[in-house]
Amino acid sequence: MSTVVMARRGAPANLITQGVRRVGYEIRGYTRSFETVFFTFLFPILMLGLFSVVFGGDGATSYGPGLPAIPAVQMYLPGLLAAGVLLSGLQNLAIDIALERHDGTLKRLGGTPLAPVSYFIGKIGQVLATAIAQVIALLLFAVFVLGATLPDTVDAWMTFAWVFLLGLSTSALLGIAISAIPRSTRGASAVVIPVVLILQFISGVYMFFWLLPEWLQNVANLLPLAWMAKGMRAVFLPPEYAALEQNGQWDLGMTAIVLAIWLVVGLVLSRVTFRWIRRDA
Repeated sequence: MSTVVMARRGAPANLITQGVRRVGYEIRGYTRSFETVFFTFLFPILMLGLFSVVFGGDGATSYGPGLPAIPAVQMYLPGLLAAGVLLSGLQNLAIDIALERHDGTLKRLGGTPLAPVSYFIGKIGQVLATAIAQVIALLLFAVFVLGATLPDTVDAWMTFAWVFLLGLSTSALLGIAISAIPRSTRGASAVVIPVVLILQFISGVYMFFWLLPEWLQNVANLLPLAWMAKGMRAVFLPPEYAALEQNGQWDLGMTAIVLAIWLVVGLVLSRVTFRWIRRDA
């Protein structure tokens, strides 16, 4: 690589400018792929509608002794918000970057003035924009179609904001790291989607977390999605429902700690594993 190219890459202003330009490019590429839009954007909305209709036929239900009755949509909304964050960050980036690596896109970009930092600014900017749009669509659908209730305090929305942003950042960095695992174009979806699906089942997205065996709860608590879902439950469920958690409280402090740890893990792994060119190329 020429000295001129390296100098152009290294200028901080160039890094940011190129990254911002990439955001629009990445968003356009995202919206042109029906499979990506369906599985990372529309899937949580469809699942929320399905679960709310299937399990909400009896109206509001109390899910434990002494707990206030709430509709099914209110119970499934927190988990599917967390799942949407995971899909937008981890699944989307893991598959997208793996495909770009194996079809030669990254190799071609590696020969341009585009720096890895700018490339990832574009990717993470796209993830942030589409995740915000997904959350807005999911909440509007939950409230106006399914009758969910939104929080009415500033503290609750502040909690939602940091759980969302920290969870999305963690998911995105882990997605970048995992993108190095697939060894072929076909293997990208085959490796990533089953892992994400299993995570959703054991982390309180499709099944109520407190109904899982304790050992499985302990396993899930080692991973970020369970804490993202728990943080969302603290926002959207009545405070009395904290009694259903493992230790009877929301544990928001531990949620922040676990997600921060995984954020650092994702950052280190993505830095170590990312290459413009496949190792076996």
